[in-house]
Amino acid sequence: MRVLLVEDEWRLAVGLRRCLEAEGHSVDVARDGVQGLRTAREHGHDVIVLEILLLRLGGLEVRRALRSEGDRTPILLLTAPDGERDAVRALDAGTDDYLTKPFSYALLLTRVRALLRRSGQDPPAALAVGDLVVDPVTRRVTRAGTEVVLTARELSVLEHLARRAGEVVPKRDVLEHVWDYDFRGDQNVVEVHVGHLRNKVDRPFGRHSIETVRGIGYRLVADPPQQAPCGQDRAPGPRHGSSPPAAATARAPRAAVPVVLPAAARGSGRL
Repeated sequence: MRVLLVEDEWRLAVGLRRCLEAEGHSVDVARDGVQGLRTAREHGHDVIVLEILLLRLGGLEVRRALRSEGDRTPILLLTAPDGERDAVRALDAGTDDYLTKPFSYALLLTRVRALLRRSGQDPPAALAVGDLVVDPVTRRVTRAGTEVVLTARELSVLEHLARRAGEVVPKRDVLEHVWDYDFRGDQNVVEVHVGHLRNKVDRPFGRHSIETVRGIGYRLVADPPQQAPCGQDRAPGPRHGSSPPAAATARAPRAAVPVVLPAAARGSGRL
């Protein structure tokens, strides 16, 4: 899931971002209300975590502007300890939920999950692509019933591909949803993580489910087993459509056939 965090208190923003990313979310951070409103307009998000007291443009004004434009993205407002009056006004005006500072990270994540459920965007119990199963709730991945251990970032990449199974997902789209829209690093980071995924969920099981679409991106497909899992030997057989081994096609030598001559020929000495 992609979260927009609008918070001008930098240390808190860093902590909240790490908390949300550890949960598997991709997080965009805006430092003031104007930047937050622009980011919300330019990039789709699943939920917005919005500070009420912001520089340049307050959180309530940001919420009002988005709603007037038809944007119904769930919003979680963050209020000061004495901001109960603002929170009540915001709820009366249609805000989805609020948290009063200070709060625990666990409570924040619970509220975010609740907003996603209410908006119908809660992750499904599991995303199955063939015998590859990705569970966004428990953060577990299994292949043919065997659990595969992934890093948080690898799991986020796989989850994004699984949500669009069968589709070609551009590399830039993976960057924006798993990292963030303002990523300035090497775009090859996507290739690196896809390579790690292949080494963990494909090759050990004889699969080729993560396809590269040259010049565009990647596609996750349901791929049946192509060979025995690593560590199990299997005698290679002829491929479909290939010629059988030479030994199988060589003809056996014909046995000698005895010739029986008539009696007259035997007595005369003529053949």
